[in-house]
Amino acid sequence: MDNLTHSLVGALLGQMGLKRKTGLAMPTLIIAANIPDIDVLALALGGHQHLAIRRGITHGPIAMVILPLLLWGAMIWFDNWQARRGKRPEKRLPLHKGWLLGLAYIGCLSHPLFDWFNSYGIRLLEPFSSEWFYGDTLFIIDVWIWVVGFLGLWLSLRREKLGSRNFNRPAIAAVLAVLAYINGNAIISKAAVSATDDSIKLSDSRIAVDQIVANPVPVAFWRREVLFGSKNNYYRTEYSVFQSKPVQIDVGQIQVGKDTVHIIEIEKLVPKNPDLAAFLFWSRMPYDGVIVSGKERTAVVSDARFSSPLVSGRFSVVFPLNGFEGMNDPSTIATCSPCLDE
Repeated sequence: MDNLTHSLVGALLGQMGLKRKTGLAMPTLIIAANIPDIDVLALALGGHQHLAIRRGITHGPIAMVILPLLLWGAMIWFDNWQARRGKRPEKRLPLHKGWLLGLAYIGCLSHPLFDWFNSYGIRLLEPFSSEWFYGDTLFIIDVWIWVVGFLGLWLSLRREKLGSRNFNRPAIAAVLAVLAYINGNAIISKAAVSATDDSIKLSDSRIAVDQIVANPVPVAFWRREVLFGSKNNYYRTEYSVFQSKPVQIDVGQIQVGKDTVHIIEIEKLVPKNPDLAAFLFWSRMPYDGVIVSGKERTAVVSDARFSSPLVSGRFSVVFPLNGFEGMNDPSTIATCSPCLDE
């Protein structure tokens, strides 16, 4: 999820009452809820190399042990540093090292949980396993969680300022509402997959289907962009909780990458193209094509989950094929009708 959502989760946990357990509780929870995203530094590698690093080692079990300990130590040092300089706020509660460590773990563990909810993926077991896990439950930026989270946080802070003993109730209610919302979205995604599977079985298209993904969309949590098929042959349809009929399967209109010439064995290019290697490692629904312009051939490798024109540029690898040995051999590139001539 986005870092605003992670921060809201940490703040709500604090307003539920945890912030009164020890000094520096609230900043510890908020920082801990975001700290696994230190892998954002991988963006400095350029290209698509970061895709092989993001949501991996800093989100796995070793990081979940080490990162909270590092944050705990940093918070203790910061409190002592302020005390030595005479700058420690008088209203700050004394540090309770046990509670502070516990809150660092609670906040940090919330991060991979919420990252798992979307279809981008997360490697929960890295470095022991590089398997990707997908929740397919929430869009990566969910405005409804923002609304409920900010409302609960504002009402809780307002009650606290007025001296209410039950200041934490709005925050608790907000957390429960978010959990119910997530559970409802999980049910919608499961229903979308089931409806699509039933429609495929009833259709006469004989579509080869290795996977079906109910992709959440922005704002409209009651809808899903459903993607299904197999490598280089993915299809797209839509699902809504308000539709009364089964998902419509119209192969002629919904194919992703339709009428595109494909590379037969694209994996052979991986040793010579680090960006492609990183992309294929990350990709869940890869499809490739070749743009033919005269004698020039350019490969475009994409992921069906991110084929929208708004984001496809960020999730596609583009590179010339002419420089690769054997790539002009007709046996290497499949035929197409028509090819993508520029």
